[in-house]
Amino acid sequence: MKKILIANRGEIALRIMRSAKEMDITTVAIFSEADRNAPFVRYADEAVCIGPPPSSQSYLLGDKIIDICKSLNVDGIHPGYGFLSENAGFVEKVTKAGITFIGPDPKAIELMGDKLTAKSTVSNYNIPMVPGTDGAITDVQEAKKTASKIGFPVLIKASAGGGGKGMRIVENEAEFEEQMDRAVSEAVSSFGNGEVFIEKFVGSPKHIEIQVLADKHGNIVHLFERECSIQRRHQKVVEEAPSAFVTEEVRKKMGEAACNVAKSCDYIGAGTVEFLMDENKDFYFLEMNTRLQVEHPVTEMISGIDIVKEQIKIARGEKLSFTQDDLKITGHAIEARVYAENPKNNFLPDIGNLQTYKIPKGKNIRVDDGLEEGMDIPIYYDPMIAKLCAFGNTREEAIASLTLAIDEYEITGVETTLPFCKYAINHPVFKDASFDTNFVKHHFTDPSILDNHSTEEEEIAAIASTLFLNELQEDSMHNINNSEVNSWKKNRK
Repeated sequence: MKKILIANRGEIALRIMRSAKEMDITTVAIFSEADRNAPFVRYADEAVCIGPPPSSQSYLLGDKIIDICKSLNVDGIHPGYGFLSENAGFVEKVTKAGITFIGPDPKAIELMGDKLTAKSTVSNYNIPMVPGTDGAITDVQEAKKTASKIGFPVLIKASAGGGGKGMRIVENEAEFEEQMDRAVSEAVSSFGNGEVFIEKFVGSPKHIEIQVLADKHGNIVHLFERECSIQRRHQKVVEEAPSAFVTEEVRKKMGEAACNVAKSCDYIGAGTVEFLMDENKDFYFLEMNTRLQVEHPVTEMISGIDIVKEQIKIARGEKLSFTQDDLKITGHAIEARVYAENPKNNFLPDIGNLQTYKIPKGKNIRVDDGLEEGMDIPIYYDPMIAKLCAFGNTREEAIASLTLAIDEYEITGVETTLPFCKYAINHPVFKDASFDTNFVKHHFTDPSILDNHSTEEEEIAAIASTLFLNELQEDSMHNINNSEVNSWKKNRK
């Protein structure tokens, strides 16, 4: 595989290209007219404008992407995440065109892409499941009886759903019909599939996911877990690895379960198995994402594995060069998603111009971004600006380092999620790992707190950061000498 096309844009396109170039692989970018001057376009070895800004007229044009690959003698396509990354029909066309798709085959995508089919597929592998229906519900009266047996509250979920769409919590039988109608309607409009099913509602769950890698030779490993419970609108905004809540015993069980999910659908490549976990550390299979995840950097930081490089190696038929026993967790990493959203206004998008844009720097700081100062954030796509990650020998160090990095991330022209992320990672329930997916609902009830962050909290954060820097000077694991630390301190002032 000498040349790959990245069927994506922004920060993820740039991130994939960097790993590909380190492997001496030529990269091809496709871009819409809105992205003509984006950094990922300049970074690629070759770039082709694919169409107007709307994704339906550019990044979702599978046939046109394949034609570009043929004309430029491209060997493989990396889809990133979103767009065509989980489109089984596109993968089939890519394969028939003699091009390698850097990801799973269509069968695995189809099996895991529908939640009901996924539950059925993994059922023979003794994977823990949330109590609920085995198939789609169509008869409202029978559905009511089923819900009563399961016990309210229940969750009505779209079979083809994702991102919190087609999902309704039902507190009692009286509101069941109305909520089911809403769930079906939203499922049809969002996914073109009105099938819904019922699950027991886990009231205070944690969202824990396991990263897996599977090659074409039957080898499957997991790269441990990520904690993804800080969410708004059922979408993640802060992630960390490993979870401070998961014990070693539970980690092993979850890892084995995740590998079995991959085995159940003959999975190939990098994928993520998502679980819900209750306060007793009982976990339940939620779904499998058959692609690279936004939050993959934190796993890379604690495992030392470049997941994108592994995807490419697997796609070209190589065996995994390591076993489960070779893998271990080193340190702790936290990611803050930097969105052009206003957390003081229900996290609504705040599209505009990046009048000031200066990223933080440091040995244990990683910024995956795709924009530059002076650029407009396009209205046509997800409003993510960057992924800001921090590493520490301990979770406390990672929190302190990320807090410093947030303070030094200069963005003007748009509101961002940075103030919320700083608030979240320094909140007492985050620090003691007792938070769950209801963090925003229960602990961010007054957004004006972001304007009045207490002096005491700032002082505590500053003290923690100073301690972190002092510990770095003595950290032999990362071979940081005094001159490097002093330089690092100077750059961060």
